[in-house]
Amino acid sequence: MCFRHPQRELFADWSTRIPPGVTLVRGGDGSGKSTLLRLLAGDRPAQAGTLQINGVRLGDRPGAYRRQVFWIDPRSSAFDQITPVDYFRTLHRQYSAFDEQVAGELTEGLSLAPHRDKPLYMLSTGSKRKVWLAAAFASGAAVTLLDEPFAALDKTSIGFVTELLQDAATHPARAWVMADYEAPAGVPLAAIIDL
Repeated sequence: MCFRHPQRELFADWSTRIPPGVTLVRGGDGSGKSTLLRLLAGDRPAQAGTLQINGVRLGDRPGAYRRQVFWIDPRSSAFDQITPVDYFRTLHRQYSAFDEQVAGELTEGLSLAPHRDKPLYMLSTGSKRKVWLAAAFASGAAVTLLDEPFAALDKTSIGFVTELLQDAATHPARAWVMADYEAPAGVPLAAIIDL
């Protein structure tokens, strides 16, 4: 895969396989971590190369490819007018394996219950990120992309997300790709991509 910003090249003939479990994309500010997630999500086009999940190529079948990848930019305001409950309902259209019961359990585990019926624009940055994380782990997607999953979270939620990632690390078929500055303590990693 090749990708360049107008001012510099980020990826030149870059290639990797992402195994089941948790893969860390590690790098400093401006290294391309978030850009790589957007490329993997099919949110941003690469200048060259092929992205493929379970035999489905992004260039050939973009809709089918994107249905296998959970991604939301944690800074997104696209769903600000709806509640977390309504947001979870929208995910059934894109992710056939989305589990609303799991989303409910994650809502409880992330202390989101008091915010279930508030529009997302009313939530703090940390609470909004918790909504995205609950959706990500309940999506059932083959590949789940997480951009700095611990940012803006309270200590209890960091512990809860760490437990979720520990469980994800042992999944035989699903892959979680998280971008962050360092490896999360206590989470076994299937791979590390250093940028």
